[in-house]
Amino acid sequence: MNIVLLSGGSGKRLWPLSNDVRSKQFIKIFHPENDSNNELESMVQRVYSQIKKIDSDANITIATSKTQVSSIHNQLGDKVSVCVEPTRRDTFPAIALAASYLSDKLGVDRDDAVIICPVDPYVDDSYFECFKELDEMVKSEDYNLNLMGVEPTYPSEKYGYIQPETKEHISKVSAFKEKPDVETAQKYIDEGALWNCGVFAFKLGYILDRAHELIDFKDYQDLFDHYGDCKKISFDYAVGEHEKSIGVVRFSGAWKDIGSWNTFAEEMHEKIIGKAQMDDACENSNIVNELNVPIIAMGLKNMIVAASNDGILVADKTQSSYIKPFVEKLDNQVRYAEKSWGSFTIVDIQDKALVIRIVLLPEHKLHYHSHDHRDEVWTVMSGEGTVILDGEKIDIKPGSVVSIKAGQRHTVIAKTELVINEVQIGDEISVEDKTKYEFPEA
Repeated sequence: MNIVLLSGGSGKRLWPLSNDVRSKQFIKIFHPENDSNNELESMVQRVYSQIKKIDSDANITIATSKTQVSSIHNQLGDKVSVCVEPTRRDTFPAIALAASYLSDKLGVDRDDAVIICPVDPYVDDSYFECFKELDEMVKSEDYNLNLMGVEPTYPSEKYGYIQPETKEHISKVSAFKEKPDVETAQKYIDEGALWNCGVFAFKLGYILDRAHELIDFKDYQDLFDHYGDCKKISFDYAVGEHEKSIGVVRFSGAWKDIGSWNTFAEEMHEKIIGKAQMDDACENSNIVNELNVPIIAMGLKNMIVAASNDGILVADKTQSSYIKPFVEKLDNQVRYAEKSWGSFTIVDIQDKALVIRIVLLPEHKLHYHSHDHRDEVWTVMSGEGTVILDGEKIDIKPGSVVSIKAGQRHTVIAKTELVINEVQIGDEISVEDKTKYEFPEA
């Protein structure tokens, strides 16, 4: 199977654990099956492993914005296929770009089936077993566009609805319904409508032809280069509403879109993650603490407490759904991010100084680079590696201190996992103050 996972999200509804770089699908709260190390996994790791368990040969490509690429490689490895959107243009341009990527970069045939799926559904394995039915529906050529519809359990205002012509397991679709109010949603359900969970399947050639009809481009590279000119439009509006030949397969298992702290907390395997305690008077409350300081909660009822270097949230679970406008008022400086080489955490911000903790994975390295407007002092907290400073190699270990002046070219290579406290000092401290160079020869 060829599967494209759509990885988007602005990182606001699950603040402070999510931000512009780390959207909800990268937050680690789940216990993987048969895990002996007690390490938590994220939604993207969970979905990726579930697909591979159902079909070990599945070709998975993740369509995402450039800000999420490092997190994807950090959590899934460097070999995972990633189609990068230069900017966010909604789901139809994203799917068109991914289709061109499959065709031009990965050599997928026009007659091959492609399944589009959000990267973050909380489901059991039977959900992905249903992908096999979608794959067969595409091969049968009964419909141009094939959907998965979830049998609804309550009248939701959050989802669109699919109206099948019959109650059979696979049926022709008669209509799409936009997100309704509760009363209208109940009417749709009474008429046999299904939740639209955002899963589509088609022949690659079908979506390429639709893309060329709506977007003026020659090939993948041309579309990538002019991607910012694409109209922002969803797949439902661009394709779904105009296609007459649509089929839907029913999924009757459990399906949840984890989009708020309230729903997120429902699926946490533990009430507490991180350093925290709750007294016996606490009820239906959860704590997620990424800080290296303890939290004590007493007498909380239906509350969520979340703490990270980006901030601290204390909220009633129901009210937590309305967090977005408050987060939009913040400065939005990312204080934690996962990179392909490890991660960084902003520890302290002063007027003319910044302290960052860098965690570099074994056998990984930073770019060889310099800064024009700041000095840096690196103090090794743990691990071993090698610093290259203006071409000179310096072996480092716990307690090593390396001073780097503005203009000096530098990098570090980790032998083991390496933790470094980096102090930046200067009148102008900015992420843009970086010049990259070719890596020096060994």
